[in-house]
Amino acid sequence: MAEPQVALAIAAHPDDIEFLMAGTLLLLRERGWSIHYFNLSTGNCGSATIPASKLRRMRRAEAREAARILGARWHPPIADDLEIFYEDGLLRRVAAVVRKVRPSVVLTHALVDYMEDHMNTARLAVTATFARGMPNYRTRPAVAPFAHDATVYHAVPHGLRDPLGGPVEVNTWVNTSRVQELKRNALAAHTSQRSWLDESQGMDSYVQTMEEFARELGRRSRRFTFAEAWSRHTHLGFCAESADPLRDALGADYLTRSRRSRPDPAG
Repeated sequence: MAEPQVALAIAAHPDDIEFLMAGTLLLLRERGWSIHYFNLSTGNCGSATIPASKLRRMRRAEAREAARILGARWHPPIADDLEIFYEDGLLRRVAAVVRKVRPSVVLTHALVDYMEDHMNTARLAVTATFARGMPNYRTRPAVAPFAHDATVYHAVPHGLRDPLGGPVEVNTWVNTSRVQELKRNALAAHTSQRSWLDESQGMDSYVQTMEEFARELGRRSRRFTFAEAWSRHTHLGFCAESADPLRDALGADYLTRSRRSRPDPAG
């Protein structure tokens, strides 16, 4: 039996999917896949002026609108900013979503990134996917396990640097040029974040920063104008050794080079 064509993006904060993963989701949706949108955090700390209780509601509405623009099914957050920890309670809740969605592709953050929320989200996503078929592991709420392959892909860290400032290697790209405008529109739905990120992280323009990031990844591919980049998680415990469902689904919009022939990160 063919595995379901379902992709689940698991990210830390509202807008992380738009920055790092939305183009790939859109290309999969073009090819008939069902796509799902799951941010673990409410985004309650993303303002210097709006109270957390109000901001949670605002960012929830913004994320739902972004998911609508992408044509994705939205799943509600389960934690607050800076409270995404690799711990039992959150793991069981993430695993419940994975089992409910039954994805064959899981997209998540890099395991090494510039902030703990991103890295802990990646760890939760990996373990929750690993536990998808374990009957003795009980999710919260309880959801029946499933047995088919699920391939995990990690996005690149924001800024293309590890936490110590070292450059990261990229050897797999997805061509997002055709869907870049829709990706831009989805990011623009997060209106509360424009001034906050300008002030807190020095982003001169919220949407422009995403565009420049995607353009830089496209430049490094030496083929695409705009791109997202991925590293495939080990197959052990997840899928067949040769499994690469993004390659199979995206065809010419998917590019992999061996590490020997990768572009110079500084070049």
